[in-house]
Amino acid sequence: MIKAVLVVNVHGKVRLSKFYVSMTEDEQQRLINECYNLIKSRTQFMCNFIEGITTSWGKDSKIVYRSFATLHFIWVVDSSESDLGILDLIHAFVESLDASFENVSELDIIFHSDRCHQILDETLMGGLVFEISGQAVADAIKEQNAIEKEENALSSLDAGAVVAGAGGKVKSLFGKIRRKRG
Repeated sequence: MIKAVLVVNVHGKVRLSKFYVSMTEDEQQRLINECYNLIKSRTQFMCNFIEGITTSWGKDSKIVYRSFATLHFIWVVDSSESDLGILDLIHAFVESLDASFENVSELDIIFHSDRCHQILDETLMGGLVFEISGQAVADAIKEQNAIEKEENALSSLDAGAVVAGAGGKVKSLFGKIRRKRG
């Protein structure tokens, strides 16, 4: 099971986080700092897996991470997950972000966190892998965006009809007032 997904920049600022185990915000912040401190001390030539981490996560937990440019994608998982499978899942998640934002950057994640969470929710559900194909996730997001645009267009048409209907009533009211005066 996946316990947490974190996206942290090279300065330790959290850009995206999602926890699949229950804990307080103070515990979450402490664990984020522990994960970041473990990763920042590692060289690029070391493997992307850290086992035997803090007791707060549990004895069977491990960190699987991947660094892209200025961002660290950190996934905390239990021992039942395959290290290489999680690395592949991180890669698929980043590909989905790239497809959604066209070369995703840290600013995209900051200013469009709702869309990033949507992509993450298409990939994982309740800490379990839901979809591993980056293209399938990107297609689902595009479909959802098309539905949202269609709904927005319909709601703006409905609002325009209400305004036009109210405007027509106001015009007829002014017409009656003018006739009475004249």
